[in-house]
Amino acid sequence: MILDTCALLWLAQGSRRLSAGVRRRLDAAPVVHVVAITAFEVALKYARGRLRLPLPPRAWLAAVVAHHDLDLVPLDEELCIRATELPAIHRDPCDRFIIAAAMQLGLPVVTSDPVFAEYGVEVVI
Repeated sequence: MILDTCALLWLAQGSRRLSAGVRRRLDAAPVVHVVAITAFEVALKYARGRLRLPLPPRAWLAAVVAHHDLDLVPLDEELCIRATELPAIHRDPCDRFIIAAAMQLGLPVVTSDPVFAEYGVEVVI
């Protein structure tokens, strides 16, 4: 499974926006992934004052990844090109990287964004 940025924030906060069913699926998944572009999105929101974190973004992300034993999907050339080749359904470039990673790895995405499903990606809400 792959967490989109909001799902990562909800997981880190222990938010009830992640249902018990989603939490069970996350617990049962052999590996839960976060795409590296999420670090950019978190840091950007933090820098713009749109996100409060208990630690600076670099330290916060490292702590969350370690605490939840998450796997970081890097932005390699294949993933970057794949994100540009997606149909222009979703305009958010960060989400396009997450969608491309889900397609490349054949994994569902934990997200509340219904547009992901329009790419044929399984959405877990």
